[in-house]
Amino acid sequence: MVNSIVFQLLDPEVIENPYPFYRELLAHAPVYQVPNTEVYLVSSPKLIHQVLKNQQDFSANLTGVLISDSSGQPTLFDFSQFGGTVDAIANADEPFHSVHRKLVMPQLTARKVMAMESQVRSWAGEALSQLLAQGGGDCIGGLANAIPVLVMARLMGLPIADLDKLLDWSFSGGDILAGTATLERMVELGASTAEMSHYLRGHFQRALQSDPSDTVDCVLNDLAQGVTEGLIDEEEAVAIAIVLVGAAGESTSSLVGSAIRILARDPDLQSRLRQSPELIESYIEEVVRLETPFKGHYRAVLHQTEIAGISVPAGAKVFLLWAAANRDETVFSNPEMIDLNRENKNEHLGFGHGIHFCIGARLARMETRIILEELLQRTKKFSLQSEHSEKHVSSIFVRRLHCLELRMSAA
Repeated sequence: MVNSIVFQLLDPEVIENPYPFYRELLAHAPVYQVPNTEVYLVSSPKLIHQVLKNQQDFSANLTGVLISDSSGQPTLFDFSQFGGTVDAIANADEPFHSVHRKLVMPQLTARKVMAMESQVRSWAGEALSQLLAQGGGDCIGGLANAIPVLVMARLMGLPIADLDKLLDWSFSGGDILAGTATLERMVELGASTAEMSHYLRGHFQRALQSDPSDTVDCVLNDLAQGVTEGLIDEEEAVAIAIVLVGAAGESTSSLVGSAIRILARDPDLQSRLRQSPELIESYIEEVVRLETPFKGHYRAVLHQTEIAGISVPAGAKVFLLWAAANRDETVFSNPEMIDLNRENKNEHLGFGHGIHFCIGARLARMETRIILEELLQRTKKFSLQSEHSEKHVSSIFVRRLHCLELRMSAA
């Protein structure tokens, strides 16, 4: 059994490096009840698949999350006590999920994603030129964070001039799920979410009132069309927009930062990708597996059930730990290593699985590939400025870097 004294879920050292904890979970407690809560961590790939297939007993609706109490211990924050949530896309069950997904998918086809490549390359080039001009610096703010949010704004039909406020809002959803937020911080995040909702509602209303024959091809206009056709209501449309603002920035920012950090620590791998850029796509899949952007997602337990013989009561929450499952040695050989020739590289759960497989996975892969291509082409080498040049945000939910200071030499 996991020693809960040694492995405190919210301990800063465990959050910065959760992988020893995950190994213990996989080996000794693949279903682990967080002490003094009705939240269960599920780390085994087999058991995660079992939960995902059982939509009768497990709901994707976000009914509660872990937060930090006054003593720094995890406790449950029940959304029903604060008016509940409007569940959309990632947090919606069928049949609503399929309707939401169908409205957003036209903007995420292979053709649409490919059409954005030149713009992403331009943004990446501008950010890298600034970094190279000063010999390096923090690559997170202007590169890993800004570009995914700019892409999200273009996709949604929002003004890219609003980048600064969109950056703040795009990470507030992840902060709500971080587990480390206090009750006071949750109140602040609730206010921030309300501001974002007001902003998005205004843009949605303009889309709803515009002439369909004279509108830009974007998500907000597609959602407006969905309301006009009676497929969703306005509350659902705004909720979908809120989810997309958060997910589009948070996950890709995490992936880009992790991909750069690993290369900065491994000059041989860096050289190999420079010489063989066709391997970048395989590298990205390994980064998604090894440093899974969203470490896990919640499911609400609808009826009393069992997972691996452990009774889980109705009303409890399970947290599906994609990040632990992606390092399970029974599925992946040498799971803690980057293997560009891994035969089952696409079996990871880094973008989820099943009906809730990440709708923006294609877009995230494209953005990351182009940023890495530009970085490798424009530099002769890059490395961490020091051993203390990297730090992750304090979160059990997302594996995102707060900063990554690089030393860079131009090609």
